[in-house]
Amino acid sequence: MVLNELGARINGALQALSRASVIDEKAVDALLREVCSALLESDVNVMLVQKMRQNVKKRVNMDELASSTNKRKVVQNAVFEELCGLVDPGVQPWKPQKGKQNVIMFVGLQGSGKTTSCTKLAVHYKRKGMKVGLVCADTFRAGAFDQLKQNASRAHVPFYGDYSETDPVQIAIEGVAQFKKSKFDLIIVDTSGRHKQEAELFAEMEQIAAAVKPNNTIFVMDGTIGQAADSQARAFKESVDIGSIIITKMDGHAKGGGAISAVAATGSPIEFIGTGEHVHDLDKFSARPFISKLLGMGDISGLVETVQDMHIEKNEDMMKNLAKGVFTLKDMRDQLQTIMNMGPLNKIMGMMPGMSPDMMKGFDADESTRRLRSYMCVFDSMTEAELNSDGKMFEEESRLRRVARGAGVRPVEIQALLYQHKQFGQIVKKMGGPKGMLSKMNPNAMQQMAKNPGAINPNMLKQMGGMGGMQKMIQQMGGMGGVQNMMQQMMGGGGGGAGGMGGLQDMMQQMMGGMGGMGGGMGRGRR
Repeated sequence: MVLNELGARINGALQALSRASVIDEKAVDALLREVCSALLESDVNVMLVQKMRQNVKKRVNMDELASSTNKRKVVQNAVFEELCGLVDPGVQPWKPQKGKQNVIMFVGLQGSGKTTSCTKLAVHYKRKGMKVGLVCADTFRAGAFDQLKQNASRAHVPFYGDYSETDPVQIAIEGVAQFKKSKFDLIIVDTSGRHKQEAELFAEMEQIAAAVKPNNTIFVMDGTIGQAADSQARAFKESVDIGSIIITKMDGHAKGGGAISAVAATGSPIEFIGTGEHVHDLDKFSARPFISKLLGMGDISGLVETVQDMHIEKNEDMMKNLAKGVFTLKDMRDQLQTIMNMGPLNKIMGMMPGMSPDMMKGFDADESTRRLRSYMCVFDSMTEAELNSDGKMFEEESRLRRVARGAGVRPVEIQALLYQHKQFGQIVKKMGGPKGMLSKMNPNAMQQMAKNPGAINPNMLKQMGGMGGMQKMIQQMGGMGGVQNMMQQMMGGGGGGAGGMGGLQDMMQQMMGGMGGMGGGMGRGRR
């Protein structure tokens, strides 16, 4: 992904600043020269780049900074804030409300990925418990209805279209009316792709908008469009009220700079980014987490939101085990299953702090998914007593061979799984038990988390010993370097490592009460 290359270049420039012996105007100019060069090569509009450079220079006035000030931090924060400003117009995107009838209309250029994005968005809100329907009002492109019909059928989303009707406005009216009659929460209308030179198609788009009166109009922007994004985005903005933007094809050689230009031209926020062909390859966009992830700083708030979307009822037995510092094979199995339901592993890995684009290059998501499925077969071959154990009973070779035969794997693969379980069992043991950090939380807080793992509890940080307690917790896990090492092991170990991530993910949910205050700063701007 070219965006990774952009992130690597900007990150490299920031690291060069950290290594500089003296932070002066010359060092800042060198940093900005590299950052601006990287942005221009990614097709960001030259006027936007020039404005960003000027804003950073205004924020960082070397003459006014006190000698005791950490100048590196000031410069790095200024660059980070201005990068966020490039992709954040400061406008909140419209959100559909469950229980009300919401209509969204998709518009965009031909071949930008509107129809695929319609299905992705439908699946996104379906996972949030909404009743979603799709309407195909694209009569211009041959096969448009067939494509939407196929995508919607695979995703188990109801759809409406008409092969005999040639008037897209009539199809849109009938489709929206039918879904409203059936009490659907969200109705998504797909329209024909059009170009700013095609006056007739633009008139058609305005007619559909007037007929169905959408609550939100989403402009789908091809991430590969480059410098032409500005003029095209302005043409659409002049015809319909664009509420938000979806950027597609960001998994290939898209430079992505055109997307930034589109934000400036329309004044509308980017709401989602398409990162692949699968229905789950639609990432929620928020400026600060996006820039943070781009620079290899992770996206904890995005990871926690992904976990919360699973609507998982916490296993009280597992919560009790964690409080005691116990992590059974059954706990690991449950967490592996959760990870598999969260989406592609490389997407989840990219949200972890310290996982830079360069580190992600060697991660084979397909191989890791295959190993995860293989490990699930191993768990299915175990007895209830074996699942509820710490794995020590598998020191008996006969037991190991029996499970290997049942799962169709080699004994050495089971031993690798047991090794990963042991590693993260040791972390849980440090966190739980009478002297662990979890012991500082009262039983009522533990029960509350068991019922609602996503709840924010302001008192949690205090119960865990304040900021000092949080730092001690990180030290117990081997420091941030230790966490990054475990993440690297996950990449090298494929599915086995992902099992460990299940344990980290579980502990992360428990810490959310205390991290709420900290996460507020990390996740500001999340829509």
